[in-house]
Amino acid sequence: MSFTLLSSPLQGFTDFRFRNAFHHYFGGVDTFYAPYIRLDGKLKIKSSYQRDLQLENNTTLNVIPQVMTNDADEFLFVVKYIQELGYKELNWNLGCPYPMVTKRGMGSGLVKESDKIDHILERVHAETNVVVSMKMRMGYENSSEILDTFPVLEKYPIKNIAIHARIGKQLYKGGVDLDAFQRCVESTSHKLYYNGDITTVNKFKEMQERFPSIDHWMIGRGLIADPFLPSMIKENTIEYPENRLEIFKEFHDTIYQQYDEFLSGPTPIKMKMLGFWEFFSQSFSNPQKTYKAIKKAGNPRAYQSAVSEILKQEKR
Repeated sequence: MSFTLLSSPLQGFTDFRFRNAFHHYFGGVDTFYAPYIRLDGKLKIKSSYQRDLQLENNTTLNVIPQVMTNDADEFLFVVKYIQELGYKELNWNLGCPYPMVTKRGMGSGLVKESDKIDHILERVHAETNVVVSMKMRMGYENSSEILDTFPVLEKYPIKNIAIHARIGKQLYKGGVDLDAFQRCVESTSHKLYYNGDITTVNKFKEMQERFPSIDHWMIGRGLIADPFLPSMIKENTIEYPENRLEIFKEFHDTIYQQYDEFLSGPTPIKMKMLGFWEFFSQSFSNPQKTYKAIKKAGNPRAYQSAVSEILKQEKR
């Protein structure tokens, strides 16, 4: 069966600079979801969101914008903005697990609020022609919350629902709940996408066998930890390219240069790359040592030296 691979939106990581470089050096991803737009009560689009979605910054990609809100007016405001840019679909984030979001009744904290979800979807579908898709956790406190919401979702022509097979309060701890995801498959007529812990080619195959009806697969942290993963899944191989480290270095240098030009000063670029290396290090032979070397680098020159040494050690 043919399948589609999607890049899950990760705030602070998968902006247009990362997406473009990833697509150029690795490929394998059919559709990228942009990190969410969040308005916080002000009907104004931040410049960072504007840059991320400008068409000239996404010329070679299939990109879908995302909104995180629990307010219908905010949702409608973002719909108007993305449609003016030429986007036809808006993804609604009911998946973010972080307490600073969920305590305000957004992200996965909104899953149990079926009346509020109903109100927002009713207005959006009555007042706009935007295509709505959703990204959800199975709930915040327990995995039955999404099941209680499905009857509301059945009322609307939602394009698809990507479900991360965890609950919000787990954050990213513990395993995915595949039995609960199966209950989702059995409880809705909407098209479901699977998201959660696709970290290797073999893990992907296991998921395919477990859920034969699913043909869209979303990869989040695993895609950053191992940027070769989507193309290897597509090519059905567990063998890395012989020039793996050279490709990774070119990709790394590209995003480093672009973030360095955009961010002001050595501290912001170090923190940005440290975040990436928390994931990158996982595909190196000694993740802890690799990450520690990056963390110790106190200035840009030391950082570049640490990266060179890491790649040299990995070649041996």
